[in-house]
Formats: sequence, structure tokens, C-alpha cells
Amino acid sequence: MPEKILLPLDGSKIGEAAVPYVEDLLSKLSLKVKTEVTLLRVIASQTHYVMAGETGARVPYTEKEMEQIKKEAANYLNKTGKGLRSKNVVVKIRVAVGNPAEEIIKAADEINADLIAMSTHGRSGIRRWAFGSVTDRVLRGGNKPILMVRAPREAMKT
Repeated sequence: MPEKILLPLDGSKIGEAAVPYVEDLLSKLSLKVKTEVTLLRVIASQTHYVMAGETGARVPYTEKEMEQIKKEAANYLNKTGKGLRSKNVVVKIRVAVGNPAEEIIKAADEINADLIAMSTHGRSGIRRWAFGSVTDRVLRGGNKPILMVRAPREAMKT
């Protein structure tokens, strides 16, 4: 049985598709097994676009802006983790900056996760090639078991 679960979230309903599966899994675990769930939010972009007329430029976020983004990410994780906490699960939060797949693999190794539970858009063919797949990169690049949950169609429409 997994004792440490890493649950990467991107702030979207699609990204949250794995949460109910983790909650269900935890409800079936023995009460003797103390389970720890680490909620991870990776901030991928460290820049934003600034428009001046018809011209735009990519500008890095200031240190103050990055701190605000990290604070908002932590608040989101705390809010999302309330359901898990109500089941007497130890919930930790973690905010990272960088490439999402690399940061997920790194966090899983650092916390010695027994399982990574994450959602997937379920893209295939040209859409997968064009948009990439963080889940696929974690699956191929990491060494931890992964529970992949395809997001419901309703979540993909919002």
C-alpha cells in the first residue's frame, strides 16, 4: 500500500481529475497505514507578455510577482487539500518553479513517493505531438509507479 503519494496539480479542473481517485484509494487503506499526500504545483512560466500597441515583448516576472504567484499556488493547494485532510491524511504542499515533468520527477524522488497520481488530457496523434504530455514525460523519465487518470470530458470543456 502506498504510504507517500505525490499529487501534481496545475490549477485546472482537468488537473484535479486524480483527486477523487486518491481520496477513494485512501478511504480503502487500513487505518494503521499513515499515508502522506504531497500536493505539488509547478510554476512553468517565469515570464509574461507585455503589449505596447501592436508589439509584444516577453518580460520576466519580478521577484515580488513570483512570490505572489507562489503564494497563490500555495493557497490553491491548501484549498484543494481540505478534502484529504478531512480524512485524517497528512497533507503537505510544495510549490516548484521549472519544467513540470522534471519538477514532478524530482519531487517524487525527494519525498521518496510510493505513487504519483496525476491526470491526463488523453490527447493522441497530432494534438499530443503539438501540445506534449507532461504525464507521458513523467511516465518515461521517472522511476515511480504512476496512477494516470483521464480527465472527464466535462472538465475538458471548461
